[in-house]
Amino acid sequence: MTEPDCDAPESAPGRAPSRLRALLPDLAPWRTSADFRRLWVAGLVTNFGSFLTFVALPVQMKDLTGSVVAVGAIGAVELVPLIVFGLYGGALADALDKRKLILWTEVGQGLLSGVLLVNALLPDPLVWPLYAVAALSSSLVAVQRPALDALTPRIVRHEHLPAAAALNSLRWTVGGVAGPAVAGLVVAYAGLGWAYAADLATFVVSVALAVGLAASPASHEAAKPSLRSILEGAQYAWSRKELLGTYAIDLAAMFFAFPLAVLPFLADELDAEWSLGLMYAALPAGALLVSLTSGWTSRVHRHGRMVVLAAAFWGLAMVAAGVVHDVWLVLLFLALGGCFDMVSGIFRAAMWNQTIPDELRGRLAGIELLSYSVGPQLGQVRAGGMAAWIGVRGSVWAGGVLCVAAVGALALCLPKLMTYDVRTNEHAVRLKESREGATTGA
Repeated sequence: MTEPDCDAPESAPGRAPSRLRALLPDLAPWRTSADFRRLWVAGLVTNFGSFLTFVALPVQMKDLTGSVVAVGAIGAVELVPLIVFGLYGGALADALDKRKLILWTEVGQGLLSGVLLVNALLPDPLVWPLYAVAALSSSLVAVQRPALDALTPRIVRHEHLPAAAALNSLRWTVGGVAGPAVAGLVVAYAGLGWAYAADLATFVVSVALAVGLAASPASHEAAKPSLRSILEGAQYAWSRKELLGTYAIDLAAMFFAFPLAVLPFLADELDAEWSLGLMYAALPAGALLVSLTSGWTSRVHRHGRMVVLAAAFWGLAMVAAGVVHDVWLVLLFLALGGCFDMVSGIFRAAMWNQTIPDELRGRLAGIELLSYSVGPQLGQVRAGGMAAWIGVRGSVWAGGVLCVAAVGALALCLPKLMTYDVRTNEHAVRLKESREGATTGA
């Protein structure tokens, strides 16, 4: 238990009570790392811009084609590049300067926003550039994300990595709650061209911030990007059963209990079509609540156990959301699900960042990218197919039951995940000593 702050009374003017401070996000990474601040602000800015395009692109496709299939195909063209380039991007992140990868992929994303803007301004906008940009953007995201994940342990002190994971989650959830709302207003009242132009402007800001990052060259032990190096990363992940557990738990939770695809139909069944926007916002709103009160996460050491418990409670929340008949209770349980999903995400990231050696960090980040991006995509297919079989509400609650069962089975099969303790885990201790030694030597 944390000792109370004895230097000043809780009621001291200008200072929050100690218990409140213990809940607030730990800002240590922000205070101690200028590069973390740059990346955090750049990510916040581009997150809003990306949501503008996320909303505008399917709206434009609908306007141009009038086809539900054509709109759904956007997700299909994004999935394959995400898988292929996620793995290869991880190998690139280990072999090249991470700063350059982040900078040039950000430039590429800005150029793609420019293509969408030019196409939107044509008298007769074309359909094929929308698919091309969706695929290329997914490729760039897949290349960039491992570099971003691999850079974090280099610019943040080892003991501050859980706090960094929570702050990065806060950045994402702020965008997840506010971004779609702002995007909807811009698209509806200003038009598609303004949405794409605003997205382009956010990339100009993020590129300017990325230019100021310190160089982050490959470590001496890094392997050149190749199929062999990718397989080496996969073999390392397989040898680390606690890491394997984090990937498997997340895949199971998203595949069995991700309800996004059936929310429009759930709102109809509850005779509350007005609630659909709130349903979409409930999951990120719950995640935001955890991010804003994440100070406690830095004092938890058994990260694997928290990943398992959070994923199980995520499944239970989906069971409740599918069983209850009151729309406000559905919204409550969706928000609780978002809370538990964020808890799981924070501790998964902490385990990855605090145990994976630098020379493998990019390749393992590529595997992580697949675990938390492919799961939701496949989960939507599962939700839709099961809804056609046993009904919408059955799809939601049955998916939650399957999630809890799968998480329990994985916990039994992977005991190292349940016993993981960052204070005693050999990989965490070795990496901490290595970083402290490098700091002392510097």
